[in-house]
Amino acid sequence: MKNEYDFSKMKSRKNPYASRLKKSVTIRLGEDVIEYFKSMSEESGIPYQSLINLYLRDCANHHRKLDISWRP
Repeated sequence: MKNEYDFSKMKSRKNPYASRLKKSVTIRLGEDVIEYFKSMSEESGIPYQSLINLYLRDCANHHRKLDISWRP
């Protein structure tokens, strides 16, 4: 291994994964929802935030909509 490397002649290229990066957002969730996904996380070994992301992605991919009806 060399003590020093010359990177001045190195060509740069775009990150191929840049379009797939996640965006940080702030969202308020109920404690029961967080506990639900945390328990699923313990069972599956997948971080709970990743599980929430996977669930929301599945909803978006399948165009799932909530049936919301407000009472007068």
